[in-house]
Amino acid sequence: MIEPSPTPLSTPAKRRERVVAPRHLKWHHHLSALLIFAVVRLLSFSWRCRFVDSHGVFVKPRDPMIFCLWHNRLALATTMWRKFGRSKIRSDGLVALISASHDGGVLARTLRYFNIEAVRGSSSRRGPQALLELTTWTERGHCVAITPDGPRGPRYIVQDGILALAQVSGIPILPVSTVVGWKFCLKSWDRFQVPLPFSRCEIRVGLPVEVPRETTDEERHALRSQLQERMRQLTED
Repeated sequence: MIEPSPTPLSTPAKRRERVVAPRHLKWHHHLSALLIFAVVRLLSFSWRCRFVDSHGVFVKPRDPMIFCLWHNRLALATTMWRKFGRSKIRSDGLVALISASHDGGVLARTLRYFNIEAVRGSSSRRGPQALLELTTWTERGHCVAITPDGPRGPRYIVQDGILALAQVSGIPILPVSTVVGWKFCLKSWDRFQVPLPFSRCEIRVGLPVEVPRETTDEERHALRSQLQERMRQLTED
C-alpha cells in the first residue's frame, strides 16, 4: 500500500527541493477507488487468514512499527491491519507511503475507505517531502507501511527508503509477508497476487530490524541486506 523511494528517501539531509503536489484525481478515479474497496472488502470476508509469529515478536503488544511488505502482497494489506495489526500494536492508526502518480492516487483514495491514511511520494516525485510527512505521522503515534520494492521494482529487492525512515524516526522495521493458497497473479512487473474467494492465507512476521540514528552508510547497507534476507525467508511464491 505503499511505495518507497530509494534515492531521495535514503538521504534525510537532502531536503531542499521545490514543493511538488500529488496529481489530483478525476471523477472516474474516485469511482475506481470505490469499486476496488467494495471488491476487496467483499472478498476479505471469505479469506481464511492465520497469523504466524514464529519468533514471538508479539508475545505482548508492541509500540508503533514500520511494516515492510512486498508490493505484490498489497491485496491483503488492509485485511492484515484490520484483523491483526490493530490488536497487536499500540498505535493511533496506520499511514501508507503511496506514489504520487494517478495509479497511486487511486490506491490512496481506496485506502482511505479502510481508514488508512496515505503520504504521496516515490523515488521520482516528492521523496524528501514524503520522508518529512511520514516522520510527522510517526511522531503522532502512527504505524507506517512501505513496499520496499515498489513502485517499479525490481521485485523482491529492498531499496534504501524504508531504512532512511527508520533511521530518522527511530522506529523498528517489521518484515511482513503472506502465503496465499489460491490466488491469481497479474502479468505485471511484480506478478501482483490476488487471493481468490475462500483462500487460506498466512500472514507471517519476522524479527524486527532497527536502524540507529547514528548509522553510517556502510552499516545501513548491511542492515538493508539483513532486512532483505528476513523478507525472503518469509516469502513463498
